[in-house]
Amino acid sequence: MLRQLSFPMSRQGVPRRSSALCAIAASAKPRLNSYMAREPNGPSNRAARTTLKRPERPDQDEPRPKGQARPIEERFLLRVDGQMKSSFSSKETAVTAGAKIKKAYPIVVVTVVDTEEHTTEIINA
Repeated sequence: MLRQLSFPMSRQGVPRRSSALCAIAASAKPRLNSYMAREPNGPSNRAARTTLKRPERPDQDEPRPKGQARPIEERFLLRVDGQMKSSFSSKETAVTAGAKIKKAYPIVVVTVVDTEEHTTEIINA
């Protein structure tokens, strides 16, 4: 069964458009955004940027601030999960410090690296 829709008819026998549809159609005009309105090789609205200049480097003889100085590394390095934490002059102190960390946090991987002999020892506590 077909259902017939009824539209309001004008005097000429043509269906009328409602005023809401006319308002939507009128407002649907294409608008140009700033990207589309800009000419590809034309002048832009932005002010010209100034060029940045690198500051002059201080002489190397001047002392660095305390926080930027490289730490003094000793022979034995203590590494926790692949990251260097501290350095020690003797292997025993590095192993005891590593054992304390491994006992407190058993899930992490603690190693002691000998920088002169290029050996790595894994700490199992």
